[in-house]
Amino acid sequence: MPLYCDVSLPVPLDQPFTYALPETLRHRVKEGSRLWVPFGPRKMTGVILRCHDEPPPMETREALKLIDSEPVLDGDLLALGRWIAAYYCAPLGEVLRGMLPLAAEIRHGRIWSLTDSGRDAARQLLFDTAPDDPVSQVLRMLEKRPLSAAYVAKRLPLAEKALRSLERRGFIVAEQVEGSRDPLRAPAGRLRVELAEAPPEVSRLGKAERELRAFLELHPGSHNLKDLEEMVAGAVAAARSLARRSIVSLKTEMAPPAAGPVRTRHDLNPAQQAAFEAIREAIVARRFQTFLLYGVTGSGKTEVYLNAIETVLRDGRSALLLVPEIALTPAVAGQFFSRFGDRVAILHSAFTDVERSGQWRRIQSGAASVVVGTRSGVFAPVRNLGLIVVDEEHDGSYKQEETPRYNGRDVALVRAQAAGACVVLGSATPSLESRYNAERGKYTLLELPERIEARPLPAVTLIDMRQEFLETRKQNVFSRKLLEAIAQRLANGEQTIVLLNRRGFSSFVACRACGERVGCMNCSLTLTYHKRDRRLLCHYCGYAEKVPSCCPKCSSEHVYFLGLGSERVEEELHQYYPTARIARLDRDTVSGKKHYETILQAFREGHYDLLVGTQMIAKGHDIPNVTLVGVVSADIGLGMPDFRAAERSFQLLTQVAGRAGRGNVPGIVLIQTINPDHYAVRLAAAQDYAAFYAKELHFRRMMLYPPFSAMANVLVRSEKQEAAMRMSADLGLLLNPPPEKLRIMGPAEAPVPRLKNEYRYQFLIKASSRKALNELLQRIRAFAQERKWGATALVIDVDPLTLM
Repeated sequence: MPLYCDVSLPVPLDQPFTYALPETLRHRVKEGSRLWVPFGPRKMTGVILRCHDEPPPMETREALKLIDSEPVLDGDLLALGRWIAAYYCAPLGEVLRGMLPLAAEIRHGRIWSLTDSGRDAARQLLFDTAPDDPVSQVLRMLEKRPLSAAYVAKRLPLAEKALRSLERRGFIVAEQVEGSRDPLRAPAGRLRVELAEAPPEVSRLGKAERELRAFLELHPGSHNLKDLEEMVAGAVAAARSLARRSIVSLKTEMAPPAAGPVRTRHDLNPAQQAAFEAIREAIVARRFQTFLLYGVTGSGKTEVYLNAIETVLRDGRSALLLVPEIALTPAVAGQFFSRFGDRVAILHSAFTDVERSGQWRRIQSGAASVVVGTRSGVFAPVRNLGLIVVDEEHDGSYKQEETPRYNGRDVALVRAQAAGACVVLGSATPSLESRYNAERGKYTLLELPERIEARPLPAVTLIDMRQEFLETRKQNVFSRKLLEAIAQRLANGEQTIVLLNRRGFSSFVACRACGERVGCMNCSLTLTYHKRDRRLLCHYCGYAEKVPSCCPKCSSEHVYFLGLGSERVEEELHQYYPTARIARLDRDTVSGKKHYETILQAFREGHYDLLVGTQMIAKGHDIPNVTLVGVVSADIGLGMPDFRAAERSFQLLTQVAGRAGRGNVPGIVLIQTINPDHYAVRLAAAQDYAAFYAKELHFRRMMLYPPFSAMANVLVRSEKQEAAMRMSADLGLLLNPPPEKLRIMGPAEAPVPRLKNEYRYQFLIKASSRKALNELLQRIRAFAQERKWGATALVIDVDPLTLM
């Protein structure tokens, strides 16, 4: 039996921690299980990496509790976690935490108690303070017995400040407690109750318990507990009581998926059939192979996915589908539930912890063999994996922007290779890296050049807003042509999508007298005006303030609003078309999956005539009655100091254009721009991906940007500018001269020099050898650790998608 175990903890320290195992745990621990252990003054949940008998050189502390009797991460997922930690230069503990959406199964809390000095000082402090003083009230409560933080907060709404004050003085101490969450305490709306198969006979039952049992005997089957409350008074408390005595069973239920569009099954056209046959051959042969499925918008990529998944299921294996946005999950889930029924599980971050945990356990048990998820779905504990599909593989949402900064698409490739599974990367605008890999023969290119049922691609027209201004002498949001086209769609009972990839009402607020712009106090950015909320907001850190009535610098009353956002677009459309039904879909109008689903479903069912939004309306949605797409400004994003700016603009314009004309009526797309000659805008209007790929690849080759180099963005940050400059200068000395096969630019101020109250300096590293790049990054990490930099002072982003 092992005497010790190495545990990975979710802390920014890249090392395992060794704990002694008490006798009660030695025969039960397994690699991949979670363990509750002490860490400094805290108690934390970690993942067991290794069990052994090798005593460490220092004194060890004992593990406290084993959470899982069986591993939650098998050997393959542990190996994947180690690869991510090594490749993306992230602490393994933080990687493993991100792989496990099981927070709902653990109940965390704190127990406050008086220290010896606190007990000695309590009488004097109680004597000196008023009885209704929060400090006095907290001390009076804790003198009787230790209490949980939740209980104290419930009894005393103002207790938090008093607790902090007493803790600073050393009068009270908090002990962290952790335990398994009681599934019977889940909200009634998520519980289903039914009579147990062989309920024991119990003579003494309360009135509500007797009535509930009688109801279940008369109405066999499973019932939603919240609904039962209307028929049986006190049913919720009675059901929980009966469940503890095994008279009834309570099970959590997942919210049903939103009713996304369910297309009727149709025969594959020749191009679809050829693509499917190539994928099917690799699935049947059980070999790892990556396919790039390049198909124009509306070409039927989803039907190819569905057929491939059916092949995998017939072979007794499982499939995983990744989508970039939460907004796309309901639309895709509708297709999958109609085809595969209850074998489908959904995983994404908008679910509650309880919902994610329930779905994860279904997948782990093998009850779900088809998984649909967003980026983190790549870690789903799928059994016997045979296929991974990455839809809209080019999308930046697959890249995580906090530690660990992994790319879900690339992790999917590594996982599939280890499992001997196929990968299908689907997109109408593949990333340059993926298309280049297909050109080199690393991926197999499959093409769907036409829309299904021979539907035409929408006709795209560029509208030069410079010429519009010369002819109208007005700086209008909408061109005359776009307004006429919208009016025509309203008259015909057809729908319109209007895109502006910028939130808010106005981009910034400025003073006409002195030119001062109102900026964020935490970031070197201007605040965005949000008219509905009557405030100025920073979209990066969340700082908000009231709209000023005068200039904060010169006190002039001549304050004006500049720039354009989706909120203003919606307001002006209401002015032009007072009777039109208009909805807006952006981060300000939706706060969770229900809002996404409600707005999209209402638009799909024809309850709205126009849908205004940011990039989240541009991809994946199939709404047949949309015959017009209007782009208010194609130039947003083109001027960003980022080598991917043109690629992102081309992808966004092409994707949003693909929302038009997906039904029986041909669609048109009107794109307003002040840069009609820019190659990204011009080729997006021509829907010519091949020409864009060739031109952009030429630029990347000239400048040695990916895919012609491996790249990393190294960021040094601190709340004090002097400290950030000193650390970046020290790191610059380490990197000068640069090692062979590497090019290093920096240190330099980041494009956003101050963000979330931190000053930022960056190094951009290009390497012809990925091995050389990784070795250098490990040296940088070791240097930061040796110099005892703060845990968050160094940020390493491997294969960055943005340099901002």
